[in-house]
Amino acid sequence: MSIFPTIDRALEAFASFVWGPPLLVLLVGGGLALLIYSRGRPYRHLGHSIELLSGRYDDPNDPGQVNHSQALSTALSGTLGLGNISGVAIAITLGGPGAIFWMWVTALVGVATKFYTATLAVMFRGRDASGELQGGPMYVIREGLGRRWMPLAVLFAVAGLCGMLPVFQSNQTTQLLRESFAEPLGWVAPGGSFTFDFAVGLLIAIASAYVIAGRIQRIGKFSAGVVPGMVLLYLGMTLVVIASFWEQVPAAFALIFSDAFSGQAIAGGTLGTAITVGVSRGAFSNEAGIGTESLAHGAAKTREPIREGVVAMLGPIVDTLLICTCTALVILLTGAWQQGGNIAGVTLTAQAFSQVFGPFGPILLLLMVLPLAFSTIVTCWYYGMKCYVFLFRGRWQGLYTGLYMVLIVLGSVASLSAVNSIIIGMYAVMAIPTMLSTFLLARHVNRAAHDYFARMDLAEKKSAEVSQ
Repeated sequence: MSIFPTIDRALEAFASFVWGPPLLVLLVGGGLALLIYSRGRPYRHLGHSIELLSGRYDDPNDPGQVNHSQALSTALSGTLGLGNISGVAIAITLGGPGAIFWMWVTALVGVATKFYTATLAVMFRGRDASGELQGGPMYVIREGLGRRWMPLAVLFAVAGLCGMLPVFQSNQTTQLLRESFAEPLGWVAPGGSFTFDFAVGLLIAIASAYVIAGRIQRIGKFSAGVVPGMVLLYLGMTLVVIASFWEQVPAAFALIFSDAFSGQAIAGGTLGTAITVGVSRGAFSNEAGIGTESLAHGAAKTREPIREGVVAMLGPIVDTLLICTCTALVILLTGAWQQGGNIAGVTLTAQAFSQVFGPFGPILLLLMVLPLAFSTIVTCWYYGMKCYVFLFRGRWQGLYTGLYMVLIVLGSVASLSAVNSIIIGMYAVMAIPTMLSTFLLARHVNRAAHDYFARMDLAEKKSAEVSQ
């Protein structure tokens, strides 16, 4: 008897266990606690984030590697894309429409969580083995809590190293490319082609290697150039679908709200399933409290940690409240989620778009997904490399990059369910040191926020007096 099915089941059980109620309480309850502790201050300064993204406060002499907009784009490129398209479809398939409501909950409290985690990522930056200034939960723990907390920092770095593998992204990207482009054109037979999948994986790996060679500076520029345009394209596509079914929009929202507290729309009608799936997919989508976003925001060029915290707050709003909601409406309004069968993930979303755009629907979706999925792959390499350097002090970096490229190709030709279970499980493990360190250091953020916004208010008053 083969041991591989047993290993797969064990890893699936591990992923289900770590994403259980205790972690969901930690993420949602922890975010709510931070919201109360901050007295809602982050939400009152969302407008300031737009000013920061405009470059008004940028100073090229500030410490860091990328400006505010590039840091946010890099963080978003790690969350936008397949998580908002296949992830939402999976949430509805497993948890019903009500799961979307609980995804919204994670985003609303995730705004406060990201404010704290991103601020701490800049406030407690540390030097890596080459002396370069770095940010992220492992550096926050080492610099903010001290050496005796190092096991917690190592735990995050190990989990991050395993959780940032590119298998899921390359697999879903290849699947969408094959089903929406290659199969309709007759290039490959339905059901897949090893040669086609391998070629796609190899091309993605080569393109990734080129961007990765420029490290965070090139990744930041690439993300800042790609993410905004792809978001606008996707919003345009979804608005066309929503406009086509505009009379059913109120009913779709009503279904989301009613099912969120009943779970009747899913098999078995289990409310707990809707909540668990919604919260876990929401956390997996916007990554608030996971810690990965801190790895990007910690590279921001600024001497004011609060500024990056304010910028980071936009992440859950754009990712979950905007993009995920649009995806959910497309799936619900077109009725794609009720078609039955084993259709799920990115294929379900593609079929939903086909209801309005016909055979061009999946192709339009592909035009949006491909750049975002690619940006996610290169961003995850950056996250994983930061964890690798923290653990191994920069030795054998080429080994990690080479293995990463190999996994891109392997993910394209095989589902590798065991590796996917490891990735999902490691995301949950990363949340533990991230949220614990955030709770322990939150007082520093509150003091810094009070000082920063007091100075901002004083500057605005002086500016008003001068203009008069």
